[in-house]
Amino acid sequence: MADEPAPAAVTRLAEAVRNGDRRALAQALTLVESTRPDHRAQADALLSRLLSATGRAARVGVSGAPGVGKSSFIEALGLHLAEEGRRVAVLAVDPSSEVSGGSILGDKTRMERLSRHPNAFIRPSPSGGALGGVARRSRETLLIMEAAGYEVALVETVGVGQSETAVAEMTDSFLLLLAPGGGDELQGIKKGIVELADLLAVTKADGDLKPAAGRARADYAAALAILGGGSDWRPAVLTCSSVTGQGIAEVWQAVLRHREALGAMGLAAKRAVQARRWMWREVEEGLIAALRADPEVAARLGPLEQAVANGRATPGEAAGELLRAFRPGA
Repeated sequence: MADEPAPAAVTRLAEAVRNGDRRALAQALTLVESTRPDHRAQADALLSRLLSATGRAARVGVSGAPGVGKSSFIEALGLHLAEEGRRVAVLAVDPSSEVSGGSILGDKTRMERLSRHPNAFIRPSPSGGALGGVARRSRETLLIMEAAGYEVALVETVGVGQSETAVAEMTDSFLLLLAPGGGDELQGIKKGIVELADLLAVTKADGDLKPAAGRARADYAAALAILGGGSDWRPAVLTCSSVTGQGIAEVWQAVLRHREALGAMGLAAKRAVQARRWMWREVEEGLIAALRADPEVAARLGPLEQAVANGRATPGEAAGELLRAFRPGA
């Protein structure tokens, strides 16, 4: 893209993405994930050109605690859909190191069979420290995958526990994977994330764990009945095995039932709310970036941080001074 004017390069890239060029898709996703200011402008222009081609995919978020088998489940579900002839895109978010900022990005290795399927595309993405189990630009990534013609977009979250909620604000159906066990494990369920889930599936329902998975399914179903909910949709609770494939098709059928329950108007309304929240998150993050870049704020930031650390100023006082420096007269 550096060899030609940016607008022409962006237009050319957008056309290639729409035509399903996998190399162009990877290039577009790299552009969107870049933090360089010039790349951000180009990424916004690219998304603007692709927007009319988005919105047609079924967006499914998949979350669960580490070790529950998210990658194995997504590979099994993705292969099931790909073998049916559907084009499947996977956004796999890996945690970033708090020390180095690096990320293993091992999901393509863990989903080796799916990564080789011609109907599938897997994009590993570092969380970059973003909260909510997803990456900073996951929403934009979803739109670009849709524009490339993928019919199903599966978003695998980091898997760090209760903060796995942002994925529910960018997908149509939120699937929570649970390990077999029930009993004491049921006590550890956090109400917030369960209330956000549209579907629940107990994994590893095979071999010696199959009876435990069945009991866990019953326990979770009973717990959901007590929790109730504010909508007419009652989350389905299923069991599945990524090893044998049992229950995978049933999970997808539950996703389709959930989409049918939403209906065209309900889905449009849900996505409209998500888009507005996305806009305000961009505003908030833009304001914070502008505040940090302001020279008046930068001049006061170090001394104020030190004063707060030494107990000579409260965080509220320091924040107020920084905001007044950013907005003189406030």
